[in-house]
Amino acid sequence: METQKAITWHKSSRSGLNGNCVEFSQLGNAVAVRDSKNPTGPALLFTPTEWKHFVDAAKHGKFD
Repeated sequence: METQKAITWHKSSRSGLNGNCVEFSQLGNAVAVRDSKNPTGPALLFTPTEWKHFVDAAKHGKFD
């Protein structure tokens, strides 16, 4: 995996200022996801298909 410094992380524009959010980064054939409160901690890796299904489900309120 790329080093943490070489990765550009993104978070939702709907994230609040309280720091309770996740960040993601596209890494070629994977999407990395990490806890924004622990930027040097571990990241989870998903396939682009898995990530798309997750984002679609979140957009449709499946986790509310």
